[in-house]
Amino acid sequence: MTTTPATTTATTGTLDVPGAVLHYQVRGTGPTLLISQSGEGDADRSTDLVARLTDSYRVITYDRRGLSRSRLDAPGRGATLVEHADDVQRLLAALTDAPVLMLGCSLGAVIGLHAAVRHPGLIRTLVAHEPVAPRLLPDRERAHHERELTALQELYDREGLSVALPEIARTLGIDPSHADAEPGLTPQPMNALRVANFDHFIRHDFTAVVHDTLDPAALAHTGTRIVPAVGRTTPHTVFDHRCAVSLAELVGEEPVEFPGGHNGNTSHPEAYASRLRQVLAEAS
Repeated sequence: MTTTPATTTATTGTLDVPGAVLHYQVRGTGPTLLISQSGEGDADRSTDLVARLTDSYRVITYDRRGLSRSRLDAPGRGATLVEHADDVQRLLAALTDAPVLMLGCSLGAVIGLHAAVRHPGLIRTLVAHEPVAPRLLPDRERAHHERELTALQELYDREGLSVALPEIARTLGIDPSHADAEPGLTPQPMNALRVANFDHFIRHDFTAVVHDTLDPAALAHTGTRIVPAVGRTTPHTVFDHRCAVSLAELVGEEPVEFPGGHNGNTSHPEAYASRLRQVLAEAS
């Protein structure tokens, strides 16, 4: 592992893991809070949210293997959700020796669920915001949404990102106009790096979700306090919202509502940070 100061308030580092080198960032002081991002999001995706948490938490963010600065030994190879969860375990083992708090958003929430099952004692509290985990749903509904994800991959292959992205947003209940958002957000332009991250996400992480091996029954016995979360404006009919509700039933918790929709962590960082503080305090 190598570590280098990035600014007066942040530390960046790299960690060798089987098949990849992970890039991570650490900011702030206090209890350790790992944020596992959604979709194509890398360590910088929740920068506005992180800035509102570092006075109370030591916040770790990272580039999932295959994204941005996290290099793959075999470029173009995807990873299973189990491998992503093991990356989380190795990263946390290198940075702390105590159980952590974790916010997992969308795909990051599924990674958190796997980490909780596979690595007891690693995560004290997991806030799982709208996990994209069809295995949490009844069999027929699960199969429908797995086919839906495969169809989105095929659409991307045929028509490209400009056509596929609005359909992905529709499937997850995301408002593509971004009209409902707090002012003054850090720009997240669709630059070449982000386009490459979307390519990896759609080609490989969609496949990981479709072929997921999560055992829903195991989630009630992990030792981790799992707090299912939903976005206030996410339609109740879309599958990510349905997954959060099913998760709540499995672990015996009421779903907690957060500001914004599926991407409320980026669209409403001020209100989202305030709600996250409240939820973590109540769960402790």
